[in-house]
Amino acid sequence: MKKIFAIALMASMTLTAAAQHDEDTENGIVSIGERKGFQIASKDGAFTFKPYMLVQTSAAFNYYDDEGLDKAYNQDNVANSGFAVPYAVLGFTGKVYGKVTYNLSINAAGSGSGILQQAWFDVKAKDEFCVRVGKFKTPFSHAYLTTLGETLMPSLPTSLTATVILPYSLNAVTPNIGTGFDLGAEIHGLVGGKFGYEVGIFNGTGASVNSATKTFSDDWHIPSLLYAGRISLMPKGVMPATQGNPNRLNEDKYMIAASTSLNVESESESTNDFRAGLEFAMLKNKLYLGGEFYYMHVGFTERQKIDEGFDYIGGYVQGGYFVAPRTQLALRYDFMNRNGLDANGSINMPAVGVNYFFRGTGLKLQAMYQYTGRTGHDTQLDRDNDDLGLAVHSAKVMLQYTF
Repeated sequence: MKKIFAIALMASMTLTAAAQHDEDTENGIVSIGERKGFQIASKDGAFTFKPYMLVQTSAAFNYYDDEGLDKAYNQDNVANSGFAVPYAVLGFTGKVYGKVTYNLSINAAGSGSGILQQAWFDVKAKDEFCVRVGKFKTPFSHAYLTTLGETLMPSLPTSLTATVILPYSLNAVTPNIGTGFDLGAEIHGLVGGKFGYEVGIFNGTGASVNSATKTFSDDWHIPSLLYAGRISLMPKGVMPATQGNPNRLNEDKYMIAASTSLNVESESESTNDFRAGLEFAMLKNKLYLGGEFYYMHVGFTERQKIDEGFDYIGGYVQGGYFVAPRTQLALRYDFMNRNGLDANGSINMPAVGVNYFFRGTGLKLQAMYQYTGRTGHDTQLDRDNDDLGLAVHSAKVMLQYTF
């Protein structure tokens, strides 16, 4: 299995990886390139400075099944409900000397190191070769790489964010398939206006850590970091990093991408986590379609003295259509084998939603409902474990403002 991981990783390093955002979505938070709002720029455009802001306020309702609840402690079926501010981002982005782009954003709704959401600069030698360092999105998953303020639904697919089920107790958080923001460095580029790539090395500790905490791998004798790569094909030019924008109703773009990563001695040196994913996304006038399939292998390190490895799969398909110039209807089907491939059964999470974009205000209203179902399990225990911590009925309304 180690040889398989090494071969897959070397392939990703050789091919490198994924498509870049166009200028309109370069900051990864809000779409600002086409707006005529406040900015400072030199006459030749070599120096630019653009502030931006994103605030999301939401109201959520979550209903949980009885399994996992202890009525002796008055645990209620309704939990994690009420009002929230998922993001309150203030940042700025720009360009200097015509070659270096930069971005810094603070999420006031976060805590600890998560307050610093992004901090990076990008040096462009040419379109085919750029270098980015700092804290930014790891090259994995169309759902995460989409501009934060332009996702189809107010909640990411559960198959990316839910922790997997392991039959062993770890001294750290059990892994999930998504990787998100992290600290590191990558090379990336766009070849012929159609082939995108990224390859990078990251801490593998996620957005909640801003310091150097990693060690050397006892098993493989390499730095215990996250090694990641992504490649993409965009036959009709750069695919905008959006899942619905009323200002982009005349697009004709699509993207196919593949990615892989290896987090060496992650989870406090207890496991080596290998991930791989396939993506598709398309914008055709009023229609948006997207889908992903991903795989993760969790293998314990030698010091854990556990010979078993566990494999997980998940994915989703989703679509949105503008039935009116500023009204978008949305559908998503999400699935995950949370117990691993050694156990039968999966969780299935269909969702419906609607988005409304207020004209000339920067306001966006989103609403969604998701149901979590279970099917194909061999035992009732497997069935109960598969959706522990996940709401059976989940509804969310979110009002977003961007500048």
